[in-house]
Amino acid sequence: MSRFLQIHPEDNVVVCLEPMAKGETITLSDGREVTAVEDVPAGHKMAVKNISNGDNVVKYGYAIGHSTEDISIGRWVHTHDIKTNLEGILEYKYTPDKEDIDKKIAKMGTKKGTFKGFVRANGKVGIRNEVWIIPTVGCVNNIATALANKANKLVKGSVEEVIAFTHNYGCSQTGDDQEHTRTILSDLINHPNAGGVLVLGLGCENSNINVLKPYIGEVDESRVKFLVCQQSDDEMADGLRLLEEIIDNVSKDEREEVDCSKLIIGLKCGGSDGFSGITANPLVGRISDRIIEYGGTSILTEVPEMFGAETILMNRCKDEATFNDTVNMINGFKDYFTKQGEPIYENPSPGNKAGGITTLEDKSLGCTQKSGDYPVMNVMEYGDRTDVRGLNLLCAPGNDLCAATALASAGAQIVLFTTGRGTPFACPVPTMKIASNNTIADKKGNWIDFRAGQILEGRTFDELTDELFDKILRTASGEKLKSEEAGFHDMAIWKRGVTL
Repeated sequence: MSRFLQIHPEDNVVVCLEPMAKGETITLSDGREVTAVEDVPAGHKMAVKNISNGDNVVKYGYAIGHSTEDISIGRWVHTHDIKTNLEGILEYKYTPDKEDIDKKIAKMGTKKGTFKGFVRANGKVGIRNEVWIIPTVGCVNNIATALANKANKLVKGSVEEVIAFTHNYGCSQTGDDQEHTRTILSDLINHPNAGGVLVLGLGCENSNINVLKPYIGEVDESRVKFLVCQQSDDEMADGLRLLEEIIDNVSKDEREEVDCSKLIIGLKCGGSDGFSGITANPLVGRISDRIIEYGGTSILTEVPEMFGAETILMNRCKDEATFNDTVNMINGFKDYFTKQGEPIYENPSPGNKAGGITTLEDKSLGCTQKSGDYPVMNVMEYGDRTDVRGLNLLCAPGNDLCAATALASAGAQIVLFTTGRGTPFACPVPTMKIASNNTIADKKGNWIDFRAGQILEGRTFDELTDELFDKILRTASGEKLKSEEAGFHDMAIWKRGVTL
């Protein structure tokens, strides 16, 4: 295995695949020898060309910032000697390769395959047959949790679990903030992974059940039931009765062969490191492309982690209208930062930096590789549910729980989550953890579902794409992920307004 990687021929840094000690020498593909003049941690960058103060530092073939001092060959290149090039709201120009876009659109849906899922009455397909309890307000969280604990003793047939998705919102909110809460809750109530839902309200909240029903729309009353706790003499007894009725109906559902075009995958990363952009993220990008070739859908979010790589996505937009939607999403998110009085580029996180990611451009150029190479077909606002096949962009923050919940609410049946540092969380849908390096995969085998770090050992992207795609189909057909086996289920709503 090579001890370093020069990602693009124009790069003036390499990524050290293992710790590089002062005095060690590497040989580049052009025959030049470079000697480390200081220790460089694994996943971090080492200069292979002299970089003058103010010159761009280039990785992935793109500038990831500029040097803040002269950097000599063999130096460690990181936060102490690089600063971001990024600025505020920008103007963009649509410069697509139309021939390439047209070719790729023609390939969408050309492959055929199936998995075993639960076909719902509205034609949507679930990969789980769970019963969800959705509180309309945080005041009834404990009741929801207690009901789920008791109702799991009633599970039978094809019902897999009763899950309470607690949250802190539904009241004391105003304007768009309240609207977004209602939209996310209604999206989850309609999610196909839920064979049935108990909507649990308090009664006096802003987003009470009567207010929420128009957002939810028509429902199968044998599968979606409502309980207002303030109107019940015994909410536990009434809740268990309703859940038992739901379970009786849902337990009869059976998996059946479903076309892969029904798959919707969410793309997310967190706890990234210097290997994320060279192993796990490009691997997931290949999976996104393959899902799209089968006629399916992928959704990329984390808008702040598109900053610095946004033009790559913009020039892959299928048309100018989609390009304009992408520009509005990017600049709108920057405006959101500015209105809060926060710096737009306060990223990456301490864990990212420890793992070798230096600037937001560095992070974004690695992050957006999860989107693969297919055209951007659609741009969604937070809370939208996708009905467009192919690659979708979704407006949501980088926060792991908020973004993953947004992907679920947008219709994703599964979230592919790449990580270099590891995380145990799960969102409302199965959350597959894909490790960028083998160290975290070995250490946290109870969290990690797939080892993309095998790329560093000589395995090919083609081999691992086949293996990961097969695992996704098995997961969609019922195989449990590590977080599911542990009983982990989370949701988080993106808070954007004042609290009354």
